[in-house]
Amino acid sequence: MGIQAIIEGKKQWRAHMARVKALPRDYEIVYKEIQRYFFKVGPVGLADGSLLTGILDFFEEGVAAGKGVLELIGDDVAAFCDDLVKDTRTYADLYQESMVHPPRA
Repeated sequence: MGIQAIIEGKKQWRAHMARVKALPRDYEIVYKEIQRYFFKVGPVGLADGSLLTGILDFFEEGVAAGKGVLELIGDDVAAFCDDLVKDTRTYADLYQESMVHPPRA
């Protein structure tokens, strides 16, 4: 990855987080909890940014419709997250697979 790609990635991330900060406070708090959860669970496709951007788009639509964040996702943030990535491999899955079938030296 070249320096230009790193700089562009940082610009995109800052723009993304500016959108998050523009959300109502309850949405922002829940978004950050979702983000923290995904950073721990580690869906393999998280790096491309589409998952978090999709959630942000969904939240912005909810705000525009005048809905509360919990109306959109329910009371259990972790269950919402798990449902989003239920058919997606996570880094935890990859780790478990590596423990069952460790690489040969």
